[in-house]
Amino acid sequence: MLALSSLLRDNNAASSPVVHQPTKKAKSVIWLFMNGGPSGIDLFDPKPLLTKMDGKPFPGKLRTLFPYPGNIMKSPFEFKQYGESGKHVSNVFPHVAKHVDEITFLNACVSNEQNHVPACYVVNTGRQQVGSPNLGSWATYGLANESRELPDYVVMYDRRAAPEGGANLWSSGFLPGEYQGTLFRSGKHPILHLDRPNDLTASTQKSQLELLNWLNRRSANHYPGSTQLDARAKSFEMAYQMQSSVPELADLSDETAATHDLYGLNDPKCKYFGAQCLLARRMVEREVPFIQIYHGGYENNWDQHGDLVGGHTNNCYETDQPIAGLLTDLKQRGLLDSTLVIWGGEFGRAPVSQDNDGRDHNPYGFTMWMAGGGVKRGYNHGETDEFGYLPIQGAVSMPDLHATVLHLMGINEEHLTYQFGGREQTATNGLGHVVKDVIA
Repeated sequence: MLALSSLLRDNNAASSPVVHQPTKKAKSVIWLFMNGGPSGIDLFDPKPLLTKMDGKPFPGKLRTLFPYPGNIMKSPFEFKQYGESGKHVSNVFPHVAKHVDEITFLNACVSNEQNHVPACYVVNTGRQQVGSPNLGSWATYGLANESRELPDYVVMYDRRAAPEGGANLWSSGFLPGEYQGTLFRSGKHPILHLDRPNDLTASTQKSQLELLNWLNRRSANHYPGSTQLDARAKSFEMAYQMQSSVPELADLSDETAATHDLYGLNDPKCKYFGAQCLLARRMVEREVPFIQIYHGGYENNWDQHGDLVGGHTNNCYETDQPIAGLLTDLKQRGLLDSTLVIWGGEFGRAPVSQDNDGRDHNPYGFTMWMAGGGVKRGYNHGETDEFGYLPIQGAVSMPDLHATVLHLMGINEEHLTYQFGGREQTATNGLGHVVKDVIA
């Protein structure tokens, strides 16, 4: 059986199957990942019962990461209703609040991990363990995009630190290495070691690549089951193309002053995340299918076990105008309908206090949202209980979310398979179902 599994894996084509369906609505995805766990009950899903029972013991059983949870804690923020949909939004997200009529809110998302690293794996791959492909890898594997000027899957993270879990979060797992996320850093040189050395001419470099490809093809004939050489050869080819395309992409000087203002680039607190959002819009214009932006690293993230007011106020300020600017810019350029924007973290926060003024983790019922890309506008899907703790209807698991995103990208998740571990693997392995209610 082990030998048979190996033969089946070796015979699996390294090239991607094109598994499209006629419902494709999103040509690109921009995933805004708020690392650390933003509190939906303090931002988008207010619970009046928390205010009424503030300071009283939680009346039922509560599962928290840390022992000895505190009493019920009301939201420290004020909420107002916005738009024709009348959606409640906290006062720390005033710019995003203006876009509620473009957004589908997923109010009852569910995970099964309470700690950051495995929870981040679940949101990105659908599984708690290292080694499974990220959703972006599955998407680009299924799309079979032949454009070689820019990577199909781009990742940008916080200037202060990488998110917990690091590069495993954008790994291609058991898929061929060419489908892993390509990391873009800040500044004029977003990809390290991309520039051609001064003593190397373009023609010489091209000859070197041709020689490498020839050598790799010879090796591939001897080791037909290995995808590593093919992935390495394609990475060299991609790097060769990106030597001209990436500097042009990363140069934001050709954007208007109004655009810089729109994304908050003139505000020191907003400019870094704002520049990443603007870069994502420029990637969408160049037909990059999957872009992921992490706000918050190992530190300086959304994980407010204490000082929820200070931490969430600062995080919202850094991201509010850039996110709103991105939605505005995509819409006015006619790109929002074909671009799916996703917002959320690895889980939410508990309805009780921790350290008197913070909240513990809650993966059992939390808020994410999507805009554009074929989802309904001004729509609320799902609901948690009166404490914002557990779903009472419309629960959306992370595999459900993945199946829905792939569906919106025109990919039939059930037919998108890869032979690994002795069987045909899919993005959700039957655990995810398209949330049809959110599709426009």
